[in-house]
Formats: sequence, structure tokens, C-alpha cells
Amino acid sequence: MPQHWGPTPHVCRDRLGAVSVRSLGTPCLDDRDGAVALVPGLGAPGYLLRTVRTCARSGPVRVLDVPGFDDPAGLCCGAALEPLAEVVARWLAVVPPAPVVLAGHSTGAQVALRAALRVPERVRALVLLAPTFPRHLRRMGPLVGAFARTAVHESPGVVPTLLPSYVRAGPRRLLSCIRSAQTDAPEDVLPSVACPVVVMSGEHDALCPPAWSRHLAGRARQGRAVLVRGAHAFPHRHPAATAAVLTAARKRPTGK
Repeated sequence: MPQHWGPTPHVCRDRLGAVSVRSLGTPCLDDRDGAVALVPGLGAPGYLLRTVRTCARSGPVRVLDVPGFDDPAGLCCGAALEPLAEVVARWLAVVPPAPVVLAGHSTGAQVALRAALRVPERVRALVLLAPTFPRHLRRMGPLVGAFARTAVHESPGVVPTLLPSYVRAGPRRLLSCIRSAQTDAPEDVLPSVACPVVVMSGEHDALCPPAWSRHLAGRARQGRAVLVRGAHAFPHRHPAATAAVLTAARKRPTGK
């Protein structure tokens, strides 16, 4: 059912053994069609809040503050891919009352994919938003060039939603996350995902080129590629288009 909040999203904190995970969105996750859970790229949840707010019109949704750069309580895990995926998988196993639509953006898409492989019974559909990195960007030099080509197409308004998280993280942790994502090969593990997979990319994104999204969708058992306006940060600039895909995945019957 539709859910709404005031000027700021509801802040939730879920205890997972010795750690707690902070998330932002709707207070309730109970929905027969499944909630939407979002994993941010490079640990910066703020730029996804416009998509979260739009998704809330059709049902429950949360964005996870992992590894916790914005959390006053501190980090819940390391910033590399594997510890992030482990924490997200534990959250999926414990918190939502039913399987969710799991989505991740940028490096968060790689985290979401790895989490879905850990707890497949808790994921009804997987949505990879601008997943990184194609093979040619797994070295730092080409990655810097792709970032520059993409940045000229981004909305300046996305910067204030990212910068506070990046400052709190510091360059060492951000670099750790990037390096970890560069060693990953999502194309190799996508065939193991049983649920439907949607791969979205922006038409001006050199970090996740449309051809890369089509390749990843083709590697999935039930894959579909979607091209949208914008560049890498399209969930911020085009939240309605992003939320439409997430909502459609929410309504789609599992395994169809």
C-alpha cells in the first residue's frame, strides 16, 4: 500500500547480532507484493532518496546505509564488496517479512548481486542500476577517463547528496570500495541467479555503458536490459523512471 513521510524519511535501525544497520524510507516493510530494498553505491544513500520517495507511493521501500558512512553509530562493516554483501544478506534474512525486490546502484549493484546469491529465497527480483565495472574499467586509468566522460552529463544537484558521505568516508575507504569492485566479475555469477533480473543504464553513462548492461542481462537466466535518460546518477535525476522499473518488478509474479 502507498506510504508517505514528512520532510525527511523515516530512519530505522535493525539489530543483526553484534551490529546494527541503519536504513531510510518507510517505517513498515510488510507488503504482500514485496518491499523494495536499495543498496547505494560507494556507501552514499542520499542520492537515492528521490527514488525512495517515489517508490513509497506504491509500497514499502528502504535504502540501506551501508557500510554506515552516514550513521552516527559508526560503520556496520568494512567498505569492500564481500563484507557489504554479507551484511545486506543478513539484513534480508532477518528484517523484511517477505522476499523483496533487491536493487543496487553502481558498486551497490555488485553488492546486491552478491547478497542475492547468499539468500536467494529472500529476493523475488533483482534490479541492477548502472552496475560497475565492465572489463575495460577494471584498471584505474581507464576508470578515471570514463568518470570524466560521464561527469559532464550529470546534474550538479547530485553533488550535495554525495559529498557529505564521501567526506565522512575519507579517500582510503572510498578507494577500498572501488578497488574491491574492480576485482569483481558480475558477468560470471549472474547465470547463478534464479530470480528475474533487470539491468538499467543511462544513455550517457561511460561507467556502465548500455552495451555492458545488455551483456549482463544476457548472462542472467531471466534478464532484461532497460535504457533510460541521464548518465550514471540517473536514479537522482530521473527518480520516476527508476521507480517505475522497481514498482514493475514488485508486481511481477516470482519466476515469471
